[in-house]
Amino acid sequence: MKAGIVGLPNVGKSTLFNCLSNAKAQSANFPFCTIEPNVGVVNVPDNRLVKLEELVNPERVLPATVDIVDIAGLVKGASKGEGLGNQFLGNIRETDAIIHVLRCFDNGNIVHVDGNINPIRDKETIDIELQLKDLESLDKKLEKVRKTARTGNKDAQKEQEVLEKVKKGLEAAVSVRAIELTEKEREEYVTPLQFITDKPVLYVCNVDEKSAVNGNEYVDKVKEAVKNENAEVIVLAVGTEADITELESFEERQLFLEDLGLEEAGSAVLIRAAYKLLNLQTYFTAGVKEVRAWTINIGDTAPQAAGVIHSDFEKGFIRAEVIAYDDYVKYGSEAKVKEAGKMRVEGKEYIVKDGDVMHFRFNV
Repeated sequence: MKAGIVGLPNVGKSTLFNCLSNAKAQSANFPFCTIEPNVGVVNVPDNRLVKLEELVNPERVLPATVDIVDIAGLVKGASKGEGLGNQFLGNIRETDAIIHVLRCFDNGNIVHVDGNINPIRDKETIDIELQLKDLESLDKKLEKVRKTARTGNKDAQKEQEVLEKVKKGLEAAVSVRAIELTEKEREEYVTPLQFITDKPVLYVCNVDEKSAVNGNEYVDKVKEAVKNENAEVIVLAVGTEADITELESFEERQLFLEDLGLEEAGSAVLIRAAYKLLNLQTYFTAGVKEVRAWTINIGDTAPQAAGVIHSDFEKGFIRAEVIAYDDYVKYGSEAKVKEAGKMRVEGKEYIVKDGDVMHFRFNV
């Protein structure tokens, strides 16, 4: 599961990617690695993992991670191949969610590609390119569906009806995620087509240092513009975050954040938001060898969660022994949780909850 960073050139995308890549600085004992030059495997900051480490004192700790892709700046005309647009749009298509960076600060020393600062115009420029690319894909699909529908095929006629509605929306500059469709219509006819503008989106307003806590008028305009998109907006002083990650000690970083009036680094907030955007959640395993956060989809069952560790765990699943995170912390150890009768035994139908501490029984 990957989240891709998009935006116009010079809005702070690469600086943000580098900040996230250095997220190990937020929790120094967690490793960071890069798969390819533009894909970072970034640790998801989670205080629950830190607490479990204190209680269990394991040999090692492994956090949950999320893949962040740094996609080169899109320009007007990208959908027609301008500025290597096809390649960049292909990179976006391969991601599961979009982190859209908007420049919300004035600085004469950093040139804006369109000459002045206007995050709403910038957002629309990117949106239009993505919508045009979706229209191109949709027209190819519609051509085939219309032919089948003309033969009297009822399924094809229904599909045509839905896709014509999507086409009308895209032509009116409405992203697929914001087009009104029933859950069934979306699930059956739209989601399988993997439209770029159907991906969930998180807007990052890149502000100057003095606007890091409360935002500014640019941020207010962005929030107003996206209020109907069911999208989250995060305010981040990307340049300042870069300075924070350069500091060597945790204490220095915390003092810097306190001076700004922030409780934690904005990059940590962003990583958690991206994780949530990808519809992911965490469960834990805790033992003397290892305390580990495992990533699963929200709604996964106990066998599916077990399968993340090893496919044999899912195939031969017998039961899961489950402790709620709050109970683990309250009683201080697995043994004391058992004594208090707070460990549950769950079967194949159990839907895993975020924060569950789990142990699986299986037989292959």
